[in-house]
Order: sequence, then C-alpha cells, then structure tokens
Amino acid sequence: MKTIFAYTALLAGLAAGHISLISPCPRYSSVGTDCPSLPSGQSIDSQMNAPIGSVTLGTSEPLCKHTVPWPTPAATWKAGETVTVKFNPNAAIHSGGNMEFSISYDGGKTFAVIYQVLRYAFLNSKPAGLTNTAEVLEYSFKLPEDLPNSDSAVFAWTWVNASGNREFYMNCADVAITGSSSSSYTAKEVTIANYPGYPTIPEFNGNYDTGINYYTTDAKNITVSPSGSSSSGSGSTGGGSSSSADATGSEESGSASSAAPVSSAPASNGSEGGSYATSDAAAAESTAAPAGSDAAGAGAAGGAYSTAEPDDGSANSSDAENPRNAYGADNGSSSSAESPAASGADASSGSGDAGGECTSGLMRCSGAGYQICNSGKWSPVYDCGVGASCKGDEGHIYCGWP
Repeated sequence: MKTIFAYTALLAGLAAGHISLISPCPRYSSVGTDCPSLPSGQSIDSQMNAPIGSVTLGTSEPLCKHTVPWPTPAATWKAGETVTVKFNPNAAIHSGGNMEFSISYDGGKTFAVIYQVLRYAFLNSKPAGLTNTAEVLEYSFKLPEDLPNSDSAVFAWTWVNASGNREFYMNCADVAITGSSSSSYTAKEVTIANYPGYPTIPEFNGNYDTGINYYTTDAKNITVSPSGSSSSGSGSTGGGSSSSADATGSEESGSASSAAPVSSAPASNGSEGGSYATSDAAAAESTAAPAGSDAAGAGAAGGAYSTAEPDDGSANSSDAENPRNAYGADNGSSSSAESPAASGADASSGSGDAGGECTSGLMRCSGAGYQICNSGKWSPVYDCGVGASCKGDEGHIYCGWP
C-alpha cells in the first residue's frame, strides 16, 4: 500500500509540478533572486514554474511568457567568464529531459545556444524510473568569448521534459554583456518543441535518445547580433523543417533549429565561422553542481557553446538514429522502468480501455483510478489508494482525497 501512495504522490507531481529559473531573475518572477523593479503596468507572476506550451493540454503562451523586459538588467556578465544559473528548489523535474541556455539580441525573437544539458536535465545520470526529485539545481558554464556587448540581451532557459504531459518550458532574463569586441555570435539555434508550429517530442519511456536529433543532427546554426539582425541556415547539420517565433508567440516559416555535432573533446573551429566546444561528462570535467550545494562545478570547456552530456554507458546507436521513429512509433526500446507497474503500483481491474489507442503522455481518470498513455496505448487502470479518487480533466489529472 505504501507503494501505491508513493506513486500517487509522484503522479500528482507529474501532472502539476514544474520548475523555473531563479538566477538570473527571470521576468516578473515571484521567487527570483536580485530581481529588478517591476515594469510599469506589469504584475508579479506566481506561476513561474508552469510550462509555456503543452501539446497534451492544447495550451501555449508567448515565447519568454512575458514580452516586456525588466527596466534594468537582472545580471551583468562579461564575455568569456564562468557564470552560474540557479533553479527553484520547489520543483518537479519530470524525470529529466533536454534543456538549453541561449542568448538573444533582438528582444527575444531569435536565440543562439550558449550551453546544453542533454537527456538528464536536473539529474546526474539516467534515472532508474520515474522521478520528480532534482539532483542538480545549479549549472556553471563559460560564456562564449565572442558574445557581443549589449545592455539589453535576453538570456533564456528552455526545457523539454522526459515524462508526463508533453510540455515546453521557457524563462527569460534580461542581461547585460560586456568585455567583448565581437559584433555577432554564431551558434546552434535554440530547439523549440511541444509548442504550436514546432515538433512534438513524446514521453521518453526510458529511451533518453527520444528527440535528441532535434538537438543534434536535425539542427543548424544561427547568427545573432546587437543590430537586431539574425540569419539562420548556415552550418546546418541535418535536414528538417522548423519555424522562427517572435516574442509574441507567432511563428514565421523558417529552417530547422540548429546544433553542432556533439563530441567528447572540444573543437576549436566549428562550421561556418562558429567556434564550438562540447563537454561530455565521461571525458571532461562536470559542470553541474548537486542540488543544495554551495558552489557549482568548474566551468565547461571554452567555445561558442558547450554541451553537458552525462554518459551512463547505455547509449545505443540504433536508438539514436531512430528515437521512437521520430515521435510516435515505438522502436521497441522503451524501458519498463518508466511504467507505473514497474514502480510497484497495483493495477486495478477497472473499466478503462487498456491497450486502446491514445496520444503518448496523456493521462485520464477511469473510475476511482487513472490511466497513462505509454507508446500510444492506454495502461491498465491504477488505483489511487484507499479513500482517494482520480480528479481533474483528461490530460491533467491527479489523485486526491475528498
């Protein structure tokens, strides 16, 4: 019975709990540190942990969520220095996923990546199953030396979660960049997914190569500059279609989001003028600080942008080439550790249509219990436990008590 209640608590977190940036302070945050004064006519946001896009729920907000900048920068950074970003400890991390940190010079219309954390965001390694507990809440990395100076740059954190509703998270902080002689910056274009006009990445279900191509092989570079101009298309590492979204959330037809290839050693000169450095935790120093630690790890290898890619020894080349057949058809590599049954929850014999077709990541109530759609099929009905019942709307449900 303890297992049932433990999984019930986890399910509630997967349905409703999230995470947000706290430093540098994102726009209008109620929990950020060292935040500037609120812009005139704006209000503090007490829902900073929420996603800006959800395929499961059919909702979306503008990129950055808030489009009016802070009146003064939330932080001043020097190009080439090591910075630390911090996250809200009141969090549910949806079993990890892929996240990026990026920079914009045109008010948040286009973003070039500074640093990536692939597969295991907020974790030190691949989890044994579903988890909402963060192991890492701080990341330190070296800023590219060729970031142009600006007193109105926009720093963004974006994240696609590994489990739960199919969501896209984005917080933006206004920052000043100093100490550079560069007039432009070329790097990977930020990856956007689970957001209107962009690809949908389904639940990982234990396969942490799911959707990784959108961050690597199907991506391309973009050049951004303080003049407000940007160009994309050079340095493409793969095919595919994409859009470029402006700060109001509308989309323009464009080219795929970009990425330089990931390697285990720094590369001094990337394609088409980019200078890319990648960091693999198996071959280089770690840049992630454990949750609750006083200091983050050492900075990543220098370069235009860096990638932290924990190596748990489970990478599979066939999975990487075909991560669940580009979002829908399971390639057979899903892990049972991602299923509630594997967590020890007792399946009931409720009336839900186990095995019926559905959209991966969706959840629904069935009698007093609930079902989760894994790999396009409804799970058996899982009991909420003695005295508890399933509540909420399809796609955003939880177990609660009267």
